[in-house]
Amino acid sequence: MDRIIENCETDPEKIIHDILKYKNSKKNLFIKNMAHHIANLDIDFIAEMKNIFFIRNPLQLITSFAKIIANPGSDDIGIETIYQIYSQYKDDQSVVLDSGELLKDPPIILRKLCGDLKIPFDESMISWQIGPKPYDGIWAEYWYENVHKSTGFTKQRATERILADRYLPLYESVLPFYDELFKHSIKA
Repeated sequence: MDRIIENCETDPEKIIHDILKYKNSKKNLFIKNMAHHIANLDIDFIAEMKNIFFIRNPLQLITSFAKIIANPGSDDIGIETIYQIYSQYKDDQSVVLDSGELLKDPPIILRKLCGDLKIPFDESMISWQIGPKPYDGIWAEYWYENVHKSTGFTKQRATERILADRYLPLYESVLPFYDELFKHSIKA
């Protein structure tokens, strides 16, 4: 993981400057942030943007993170942080997208998402070529193994994993935040 930090910008002011620079030069700009990436960062700039709050069932999140991080905590999985950010910045330009709902019917959900964001839907959003992509970040080797093997949306094994008892307190603490966000998510 040190390699990621060594190869990416870490100065928050420079990162925000670059985001705003690109935002002003592109019709559509997609930025993926995980909740723990923006901890202690002034994110007021997102009020000027359309925001997708992408959520996943905490059972799946915790079992997935536990494969990479020895003892994932609430800050790692980020559901409470996403809820706090959503609560502060929600407006008619904010959309909640749940991975479980997306997997039920990707074309329908993505069409609804594009409609909410007022961007065109493209069939290439539904399927892709197998393998790494030139725009993958340096972190791809740690997190994108299944994505690189896929050609479309499929249910992952994490969906079927059993949550270890030691993670039950974490699961129970974040479930109310997930449930509240899920109420606002696009439904199939």
